[in-house]
Amino acid sequence: MHSKRPLAWSKQREAVKHAWVVPFLAVEWFWQWVAFLLSSWSLLEVLEQLGSFSILVAVILFFSESGDRLKQKHYQAWQVINSAQGKGGNGGRIEALQELNSDRVPLVGVDVSGAFLQGVQLEGARLLRSDFHGADAREANFQAAEFTDANLVATNLRRSRCHKASFRGATLDEADFFGADLSGADLDSATLAAADLRYANLDAIAWKDIQSLEGANIFGVRNAPREFVAWALQNGAVQIESDFQRQDLTDPH
Repeated sequence: MHSKRPLAWSKQREAVKHAWVVPFLAVEWFWQWVAFLLSSWSLLEVLEQLGSFSILVAVILFFSESGDRLKQKHYQAWQVINSAQGKGGNGGRIEALQELNSDRVPLVGVDVSGAFLQGVQLEGARLLRSDFHGADAREANFQAAEFTDANLVATNLRRSRCHKASFRGATLDEADFFGADLSGADLDSATLAAADLRYANLDAIAWKDIQSLEGANIFGVRNAPREFVAWALQNGAVQIESDFQRQDLTDPH
């Protein structure tokens, strides 16, 4: 872009009424000429084009490397999960699991046994053959998650959301589903020996092929399918309101 050619000094000087303004006007006139001469210098145009080209190259590189950055992010998330394996506490695993799941990375076989995962959000997660043994996942969101053949022995799932989750073939012995939403869940081929199902929502569950309900507590279950409660009691389930009552019944002393 070319600057406008400045007026001659004589014409600039004629427009000044006060002598004390002349030095300031001279400085301004000098810089007007500098700007005019530089604006006609073709090198500046080249540099301007190069600047635009550099921005374009930077944008292209940013998007071309986005796949590598995503892989690096996933690698770091898996490092967090694997380095904390077998340990209690959170250790950043909640964020790592949620990040991987939000990017639709399968969590097949993940080992978070004994971890503190209260409130973790893993809706639709693929958790086949995962190990949640002894984990604390109270009030978690596992809606439509897939726990096929997973190990959830003694997992705390109180008030968790497991709507339409698949527990097909999973080991749920001693799992705590107190007040959980299991509506639409698939429990076929699963074992629930000594599981706590008190006040759980069992609406539309798949249950007829459950392998074991021995000692499972079904007190106060909500929306259970027809015949489920009678069938469960015939297959070893119990109805005990409080933990204290259950201890009294099982304690030989």
